[in-house]
Amino acid sequence: MATKSAVISLALLSTGSLWWMTYAPERRGLTHHQQHHGARELVSPLETPEPEDPAEVQLGRRLFAEKRLSGGQTVSCQSCHDLQAGGVDHLVRSVGDHGALGNINAPTVYNAYLNSSLFWDGRAETLEEQAGAPITNPKEMNAGWSMVLARLNADASYHSAFQKVYGTPPSREGVVAALAAYERTLITLDSPFDRYLRGHRQAISAEALRGYEKFRSYGCISCHQGANVGGNMYQKFGVMGDYFQDRGHVTSVDWGRFNVTHKEEDRYVFRVPSLRNVARTAPYFHDGSATNLPTAIRVMAHYQLGRHLSQVEVNELAAFLNSLTGVARP
Repeated sequence: MATKSAVISLALLSTGSLWWMTYAPERRGLTHHQQHHGARELVSPLETPEPEDPAEVQLGRRLFAEKRLSGGQTVSCQSCHDLQAGGVDHLVRSVGDHGALGNINAPTVYNAYLNSSLFWDGRAETLEEQAGAPITNPKEMNAGWSMVLARLNADASYHSAFQKVYGTPPSREGVVAALAAYERTLITLDSPFDRYLRGHRQAISAEALRGYEKFRSYGCISCHQGANVGGNMYQKFGVMGDYFQDRGHVTSVDWGRFNVTHKEEDRYVFRVPSLRNVARTAPYFHDGSATNLPTAIRVMAHYQLGRHLSQVEVNELAAFLNSLTGVARP
C-alpha cells in the first residue's frame, strides 16, 4: 500500500503540473516544439531573454545602485540585492534606510523577470510595480516620490539620461521602467543542470542526478518547475504539518497572501520561490529561519511532503540544487 506521503506527493505532482500547463505556458521557457508536443521534463533550461534598450538598461543599472532613492540616502536597491552575493543580502530580515529593520527575508533579484508575481505574498504583478514599492516603504528606502524626483532632476546627468531614453525629465514612470528593464537582464545562464537538459549528460554528477530523480518522484517538482524552477504559483507553507505552530511567534508577515486577498484560504500561502541559484541565497524562506540548504531541504520535505529524509537523500537533493547555480549575465 502506498504511504500517505507518497499519495500526497502524487496528488501535488498532478495538480501542480496541471496548474503549470494550464496557467503559465508563457513562463515556462519551453521551445515551440515542447509547448505543442509535450515536454519530457517539467524543468526547462534558461534562455537569453529578448534584448532591452541598452540606454534604458544603463540608466536602470545606475538607479539600482543609487542611494538618493532612499530618504536618508543610506541604501539602494543593491543594498538588499547584492549582485555579488546571489542577489540577496544573506540577512534574516533586511536593513533599510537609517538601519530600519524590515519584516521579511529579501528574495533574490536574479531571474525575477520569470516569476509570475513578485514579493513573497505576490502583491506585485510586474517588475515595474515591484520596483517602485520599496522606495516608499518606511522600513525599506523610506522616501517620497517628490523627494526622489527633485534629487534626480537636480542632477544634470540624470536629466540628460532620462531625456535620451524617455524624452522627458526624470519621472516616477521612468524610474520604475528603467529599474525593471535592468532587472530583466539579471539572469543566470549555463548552469550545469541546464547543460544536462540540453543533452550534456555528464554535466552533473551521479549524485546530483539521483537528487533530481528524487526531486521529481517525491513531488518537489509539482511546485518547483518551469524555466525558473518555481516562481509561477502559490502554495501553503505547511501542507503536511503546521509549520507556524511548531515554529511559534506568528506575526502578520506569516499570513502571506492573506494580507493581499483577505481570503482565509490564502492564510500562510506564499509565492513559491525559484530554486535557481538557491545554493547561494541563504537564509531560506520568508522568515529566514533555515540557515543552510540541508536544513531547508529537511523542512520542506517534512512540512510539504510529510517525508523524513536520510542524510544520503538530503545530500543528493542538495547536489541537484547546487547544479542549478548559473553564471550571472554580464
